[in-house]
Amino acid sequence: MLRVFKRIALAILVLASAGLGFVWWYDRTGQRPDPDFDPRIPVPAYPSAPGGHGRHPHVVIDEAHRNFHTAGGRYRPFAELLRNDGYAVSSNQRAFGAEALNGIDVLVIANAMGPGEHEGRPAFTPDEDAAVAGWVRSGGALFLIADHAPFGSAAARLAARFGVTMHLRFARDDDFHDGWDNERLEFSRTNRLLADNAITSGRSASERVNRVVTFTGQSLSGPPDAIPLLVLSDGAYDWESREVRSPASGHVQALALVAGSGRVVVSGEAALFTAQIDPLGRKFGMNRTDTDDRLFLLGILHWLSRAERSSPPVLR
Repeated sequence: MLRVFKRIALAILVLASAGLGFVWWYDRTGQRPDPDFDPRIPVPAYPSAPGGHGRHPHVVIDEAHRNFHTAGGRYRPFAELLRNDGYAVSSNQRAFGAEALNGIDVLVIANAMGPGEHEGRPAFTPDEDAAVAGWVRSGGALFLIADHAPFGSAAARLAARFGVTMHLRFARDDDFHDGWDNERLEFSRTNRLLADNAITSGRSASERVNRVVTFTGQSLSGPPDAIPLLVLSDGAYDWESREVRSPASGHVQALALVAGSGRVVVSGEAALFTAQIDPLGRKFGMNRTDTDDRLFLLGILHWLSRAERSSPPVLR
């Protein structure tokens, strides 16, 4: 009996060591942009006229606030896709203020973090919050992306300037998810969690969004006049631990709103706008062929930049 017990204990130790080794390897290797992602767009929203002329809105991706996603890093596919759609894309390396925001058509802030070891503290100073809010209300366009903690809490104060509440936990749904993972949420026309509006309809039938999958994010609440984009189901919940969870019915994972003369889109999830592969070679984001995540991104940017459409861009 003692010999059997020792063998069982040894087997458990080997399995535990192997599991910890796998976790260490997976985390150390990390995710990386998919080198095979194809960012080409058949019909760009902003094509160049003969001679290289034409309107090319300036999209600036923030990199001044310890951003987890940058134009040269995990959001490189994001930047490449927009360039192929006719946008002029660059990075911001400065604190937000009148000078830094001048000349920008669309400001993208993706997973900013607080200073030093305080990642969850506000990523922006009160003056920066005021500068961005004032710039938007004067006609600017903001695409604010913030995942679960610490990213949500780092951007929560800026989001509140537009009446948006970030719930900071992990949005889960045991009924409407992609595969086995209840944090990979599915929003589709079939399950009626994907809202129908100018952003999801696209400029034409070829840009119509039918299915979006997100990859671990938080839930959001917006002001009464906000337009929901990705709607959480009645059974969805905000998860913090086995003991701490709260209903997320009535929350969303992405929304749009008009603020003064400007426009804002807020997303509680960031990975759907990437095109990454994990250490096991699994794809997630815009490189998946069974989702319309890339069309969803283009629809958001077209609305923010006021791209021409065959009909007026009215959200409903």
